[in-house]
Amino acid sequence: MGDTDLFSPLTLRDLEIPNRIAVSPMCQYSCDTDGLPTEWHRVHLGSRAVGGAGIVMTEATAVEPRGRITRHDLGIWDDEQASALEPTTEFIRDQGSVPAIQLAHAGHKASKRKPWEGNDPITPKEGGWEVLSPSPEAYPPFGEERPEMRKATGEDIQDVVDAYREAAERSLSAGFEIAEVHAAHGYLLHEFLSPVTNQREDDYGGSFENRTRFVREVTAAVREVWPDDKPVFVRISGTDWLDDGPESWDVEQSARLAADLAELGADLIDVSSGGLHPDQDATGGPNFQVPLAERVDEGGDIAVGAVGGITEPKQADAIVRNGRADLVLVGREFLRDPYFGLRAADELAGEEAPAKWPIQYRRGVR
Repeated sequence: MGDTDLFSPLTLRDLEIPNRIAVSPMCQYSCDTDGLPTEWHRVHLGSRAVGGAGIVMTEATAVEPRGRITRHDLGIWDDEQASALEPTTEFIRDQGSVPAIQLAHAGHKASKRKPWEGNDPITPKEGGWEVLSPSPEAYPPFGEERPEMRKATGEDIQDVVDAYREAAERSLSAGFEIAEVHAAHGYLLHEFLSPVTNQREDDYGGSFENRTRFVREVTAAVREVWPDDKPVFVRISGTDWLDDGPESWDVEQSARLAADLAELGADLIDVSSGGLHPDQDATGGPNFQVPLAERVDEGGDIAVGAVGGITEPKQADAIVRNGRADLVLVGREFLRDPYFGLRAADELAGEEAPAKWPIQYRRGVR
């Protein structure tokens, strides 16, 4: 790579990503109650493409209605939602960025109010719904009244696998180039991975092979319908951050899972952490999750993405330059600065940077 490793292209399958900066999925809770994107989504995602991100990824997008965190989540469980996303993916591509979608199911963290309305569970009588869980009795005690829970049956599990497959097909028709399976942050697939929340005794519980079966089946289903020339990502929590607590999901299991997912055709593991249990002990701070990505990278022949506390261009460039990750996913900094990618180009590339800005904006940076 050259002097600005952050701005070297990344090729996954036949897709060339123009740089190593991705907009991390960030929930906006800004739909009505139909899962359809609004003008907020188009402007929010489109401005980050204008702002120089190599990949612009949607928020967690529900594959079925009961998989929503709130009633106001983005969805892709029907064709109308896919069609409504087409103008956004087209605009992202027109800016030279790659449109990506995170496919998600909230599991037993579903049926809640928006964070700024308290994030409390809502019951079906209040407009909520029955939620799926691997083991309802193991639901972490967050202190609020639990929503009505359903222990996922074999039929439920197959329905969710099918929902991911169909959501991937719709995502492709909507113009997305990358599909990411969300298996992190205490949502349904992560709930199955971790022995903290998975206390089943069937083929989906107990051993590592059984606890990872669901995410492997979902990844295989998405890969089955996603074109061979386009990449599939999987986001995982590298650890539950419960080292001093009960048996939990940890980075060694994450590295082992990464190798299994690579064999199924996944192309990049997006390594985040936590989100499963209120007793998690995560220190936070700059690059605090990068060592997890490094360990996952050692586990198999698959690209990795690093996320968490990445706020400065030189910091992001050093992660790539030093081989700690292939891609950096930036979340909160892109909320504060939609043009983080262009600012990074200014700082790292110097006099060449103005050419990276949209022509309409160049008078402001010369």
